[in-house]
Amino acid sequence: MELGFIITIFLIGFIGSFISGMVGIGGSIIKYPMLLYIPPLLGFAAFSAHEVSGISAIQVFFATIGGIYAYRKGGYLNKQLILFMGVAVLIGSFIGGYGSTLLSENLINVVYAVLATIATVMMFMPKKNVEDLPLDEVTFNKVIAAGSAFVVGIASGIVGAAGAFILMPIMLVVLRIPTKMAIASSLAITFISSIGSTAGKIITDQIVWEPAVIMIIASLIAAPLGANVGKNMKTKSLQLILALLILASTVKIWLDIVG
Repeated sequence: MELGFIITIFLIGFIGSFISGMVGIGGSIIKYPMLLYIPPLLGFAAFSAHEVSGISAIQVFFATIGGIYAYRKGGYLNKQLILFMGVAVLIGSFIGGYGSTLLSENLINVVYAVLATIATVMMFMPKKNVEDLPLDEVTFNKVIAAGSAFVVGIASGIVGAAGAFILMPIMLVVLRIPTKMAIASSLAITFISSIGSTAGKIITDQIVWEPAVIMIIASLIAAPLGANVGKNMKTKSLQLILALLILASTVKIWLDIVG
């Protein structure tokens, strides 16, 4: 591999994983188009969509591990929230992936786009202040948490995309989880949901291992750095960055449908 190619892939992985660690979403919305378009723009061989999907899946797996490690202290990881939403999204994504053959591709995309639009609206809604609540006193409705994660998991499994950017506004607006706890817990939930997709990509040989290893190394460095920056940022700033990323995701999904 050329040195320029190695540096390019490393920087793509670093930027995506840094943002992933900072705001608690998988980061694919950034890494996917960068992997698809930047290498050929710089004169390197282009990856296919399947190869990009495979590299991105295994990179998200390691980026979330790095983010979780950085948040392991301080009480930010809500184990009950992770258990209820993580298990529900995993079951939902399995059902969605299995049942996706029964639906038309256009209907699948519209379902996901509607969920993403709802998530965008929720991010810009006024939020009741729960940021000052002691982390060990945070409570949530377990039925709503599991039910919403299950629905998002089904939609994500059908489309084959991560649903973390939809789960985040549910945690913030509906379940009223403090922002930094939601970010940390979202990383753990995304890790759980990425286990199946990563295993599937490895089993079906969809991963190009040399660039994937470079991305993994970048992830393990950048995700903890991003998480540490996120821990020290103002809550309003984190919410704004997250809202803009979710808006960008939603616009892209609708453009894909219309296009």
